[in-house]
Amino acid sequence: MTRLSLLFTTVFTVVSIFSFSQSKDQKASALLDQVSVKAKSHKSIKVDFSYSMVNPKARIKEEKSGTLLVSGDRYRMSVAGQTVISDGTTVWTYLKESNEVQINTLDNKDDAMTPSKLLTSYNANYKAKMIKANDAATESVELTPNNSKNFTKAILGIDKVKKQVKSFTLYDKGGNVFTYTIKNYVTDTPVTPADFVFDSKKFPGVEVIDMR
Repeated sequence: MTRLSLLFTTVFTVVSIFSFSQSKDQKASALLDQVSVKAKSHKSIKVDFSYSMVNPKARIKEEKSGTLLVSGDRYRMSVAGQTVISDGTTVWTYLKESNEVQINTLDNKDDAMTPSKLLTSYNANYKAKMIKANDAATESVELTPNNSKNFTKAILGIDKVKKQVKSFTLYDKGGNVFTYTIKNYVTDTPVTPADFVFDSKKFPGVEVIDMR
């Protein structure tokens, strides 16, 4: 797996965490419900984000930036030279460096890892609790998996007034710390079905690998 492919795998893993959890911490549960309900009220959400991956022991530090557009079950995400697009049924993963697109069928299971779940839904796979935030304008929630996962915990930073996710940090079992910070959050951007379908005509010579 290339480092860029690993980055996208990590993004999808983090997205699955955002499938918010039921929790015995009533305040955390209520806050996540508020974030979810508000996000679902918008026809579309577009965010610009920055990404960093740090592993002090391995002396690794990476920084990237990207964009994510979500509308219902459809999404379009670009980061580190790759673009992932889904119309809710099919997923296209385009690699700019090799001018290659891989086509897969979207996994629609409840706990499937899809960017469309980033800010819009929750399930019972994680436990949530309120923790101390770094600043007065933010509320922080810690999520831990009920069952064994590749990560040990995640911390969400939520805007106290807007009830929007501002950041999240993922800690995995390999000592890696992944941090995603939302730089810009825009709602109800006009979208069309074409925004969520890969058009090979716009990429002359693209190699199509159909894995369905």
